[in-house]
Amino acid sequence: MDFGLVLQTDPPASRVISLMKRAERNGFTHGWTFDSAVLWQEPFVIYSQILANTTILKVGPMVTNPGTRTWEVTASTFATLNDMFGNRTVCGIGRGDSAMRVAGRRPNTLARLGEAIEVIRDLAEGREAEVDGQRMRLPWVRDGRLPVWMAAYGPKALALTGRKADGFILQLADPFLTEWMVKAVRNAAAEAGRDPDSVTICVAAPAYVGDDLAHAREQCRWFGGMVGNHVADLVSRYGEHSGMVPEALTEYIKGREGYDYSHHGRAGNPSTDFVPDEIVDRFCLLGPPEAHIGKLRALRDLGVDQFAVYDMHDAQETTIDAYGAEIIPALGD
Repeated sequence: MDFGLVLQTDPPASRVISLMKRAERNGFTHGWTFDSAVLWQEPFVIYSQILANTTILKVGPMVTNPGTRTWEVTASTFATLNDMFGNRTVCGIGRGDSAMRVAGRRPNTLARLGEAIEVIRDLAEGREAEVDGQRMRLPWVRDGRLPVWMAAYGPKALALTGRKADGFILQLADPFLTEWMVKAVRNAAAEAGRDPDSVTICVAAPAYVGDDLAHAREQCRWFGGMVGNHVADLVSRYGEHSGMVPEALTEYIKGREGYDYSHHGRAGNPSTDFVPDEIVDRFCLLGPPEAHIGKLRALRDLGVDQFAVYDMHDAQETTIDAYGAEIIPALGD
């Protein structure tokens, strides 16, 4: 199992770079960041410095979207980083939640997202693609490689992931829901004539190492609110008891009363009071190292290839070091 570190690009960028260097020293293979231009600093500028200050770490957004950047610009940016540092990027992509809504736009349609996945990958790898009716190619790309991993929850998005994406990003660490969603992605890949095992599975969630569970829950409760924001979209689209989305995912959002993006992804988010302890425990990894190891082994047995640690809380260095000292050695391949 591989391990990634997920951060927000809050200033100063030097701290983001320092934490990513620390992660690589501790055995992490991937460095991810949020991508929301209004809320945080520009991640691609920071990726250049992360890559320059690390040796093997692969970097990318968790996640970008096809609406806030034109597709040829996204592809060219990835291709430039790859040319400079040797194919060490991954494009995590989704419909666009905070990045689009904060700017007053609706998230992208799945049809647009599916088209963008293919176009961005083709352009970044040097192939010709069509953007807004115009055929184009990046003529300077040589031996480019850009895996595109899609974030998804709902049945249509999961099916699209299986049909088109190189990887699947699931932003929660509940084994029951992981099994259900990984199966949906694998089935869609098989139906599309792809090798189901060729789709990389990445589970991303907060991790907090320590014995004070009450404190850990408060530091990570924001995540249930973030996931709930996506779940609310699914409920509005499919209905609360449609059978299209597991009730284990939808039940807890009944107490949700809106969402304030100014606290998005931050400990102490006041928009997450509705999230019960049970959901925090199910969606996150909390407790002493052995608790993390046990849950990660269960996820690995379900086909998870990478666990990406959301490290947005008051114990960032401690969590990275604990994973490096005790958890990654127990699970790393």
